[in-house]
Amino acid sequence: MPFQLSSSKAGSKLSSFLSLVLASLLFSICLGLVVEDDPSSTKIGAIIDVDSRVGKEQKTAMIMAVHNFNKNSRNQMLEIYFSNTSKDPVKAVSTAEELIGRKQVRLIIGTRTWEEVALAAYVGERAQVPILSLAAAASSTQLLTQNRWPFLVQMATDSREQMNCTVAIVNSYHWRKIIVIHEESSYSANSGMLTTLSEALENVGAAIEYDLILPPFYSLSDPEGFVRKEAAKLISKQSRVFIVLQLSLPLATHLFREAKQIGLTGRDSIWILTDSISDLLDSVDSSFISFMQGAIGIKNDYSESTRQFLDFKDQFRKNFRLEYPDEDNSEPGIHALKAYDSITAIAEAVKELGRDNTSNPRLLVNEIQSNNFIGLSGEIRFHGGKLEQKSTFKIVNIVGKRYKELGIWSSKFGFSGSHVDEKGSGVIGVDNMNELSSLVNWPGELDRVPKGWAMPTDAEPMKIGVPGSNSVPMFVKVEWDKKTNHKTYDGFCIDLFDEVLKVLEKSYTLHYEFVPFNGSYSELVGNVSNKVIVSSETFLAGVTFKTLSKKDIFYLLIVHMLVNFFE
Repeated sequence: MPFQLSSSKAGSKLSSFLSLVLASLLFSICLGLVVEDDPSSTKIGAIIDVDSRVGKEQKTAMIMAVHNFNKNSRNQMLEIYFSNTSKDPVKAVSTAEELIGRKQVRLIIGTRTWEEVALAAYVGERAQVPILSLAAAASSTQLLTQNRWPFLVQMATDSREQMNCTVAIVNSYHWRKIIVIHEESSYSANSGMLTTLSEALENVGAAIEYDLILPPFYSLSDPEGFVRKEAAKLISKQSRVFIVLQLSLPLATHLFREAKQIGLTGRDSIWILTDSISDLLDSVDSSFISFMQGAIGIKNDYSESTRQFLDFKDQFRKNFRLEYPDEDNSEPGIHALKAYDSITAIAEAVKELGRDNTSNPRLLVNEIQSNNFIGLSGEIRFHGGKLEQKSTFKIVNIVGKRYKELGIWSSKFGFSGSHVDEKGSGVIGVDNMNELSSLVNWPGELDRVPKGWAMPTDAEPMKIGVPGSNSVPMFVKVEWDKKTNHKTYDGFCIDLFDEVLKVLEKSYTLHYEFVPFNGSYSELVGNVSNKVIVSSETFLAGVTFKTLSKKDIFYLLIVHMLVNFFE
């Protein structure tokens, strides 16, 4: 039966206040924030960022899991000690050493980033203390991790499935050039994700045009100014498909604010957010959401209809509101579920081993890895020191003050319209998102799929040669005001060109300028082939027959024939 917190609605305001204070005190004592030194207990150290939203959810969930186990256990007990992470990942070493040395913990759980995981795992290996990581490693580091740190157990799945989901979205709309944005990582976690993403993109004929690497937020003395300067570099790139691979929330806030100010979140731009941002959409404030209108997010999917989840949700909301009354949202996210499941995995191992055997670290880590149960976040089954389960992801679209759900993606079924359970019963998947496209609110309220690229605003405009002889003014006429040096272009061909542009601009934007040419049409064409009139680089970046419809090509041929005939 879930732990309940209650206060009487009757009586005086004083008695209600005292009841609230007493309940809060009991919550802290009973759920493990204040622990007695019991030699029969298994002590757990938790390294989390208790000041962040993620850390608050993890702390609440872990305390609940410890309390629920202790309430139902007769012989074994769990104790948990929380240690706040520093902005500097290197401090994870001293934090882990303090928990092991002073608190005599038998396991450590948590850590905010893969850098902290690696450092804590180093300490755990020396002290032979199992480390349960809630931060994911890149696929390319899995084998190295297993061999180097046998006491490390990863509660997070690797990045390969999410990268495949990201590429499936890109390929659905035939976007071919991508800009990737991520935070610098010292332990190859993000670079490993980048390699996985790059390989998956190559398999569908796409490629990364530019990789924007931002330093860790804590290392920036002027994050706003630095991010503004880096974001400005994106304007000169052709691609308008941005994948946010891995960013901390403070850094992402600066990035999206600057991107919106310089026009990179408008029409024909696409922003794809991986779970480092998307899993926090339920708890971020509305100002952050306003910077990302139309973005597509990839969230970890889990069942919200089971009795187990509903009981947990009810208990979590009450405890979270009590502990963090200033938080606007008390709904549990994937981080809370993973944290609860991690304590459950420890508890199951402790229960199976018995009181005397939990002091043996090898037995303890082996027993944790032999666990197999259905947790709040899905199936918990380990292989090679990491979760073996295949992740499913919820595809969401940021609209208004929140987001709407578009569908689900899994490697087994592709895109589908609803949650995929463990058996996958009744799921009909499709290979791309086209069937879901009608549900998407694109950036800039665009009524079609964004093309995903644009002519760089600082690129040289395409020079279009116009016969300047005025031999047939009804078709092409150039007038030049010598005082202002201003030229105007008129005639049927110019009008037709303008109409063609109206058609073409539905698919892309063309930066151009007319250049009068006094010579024969053959000489004009010769200057085109010699790149005097048209810059081939700008031409290839702007107009390609691959992007034109048959109708567009037909219009251009008419212009070509008319000018050629009357010249």
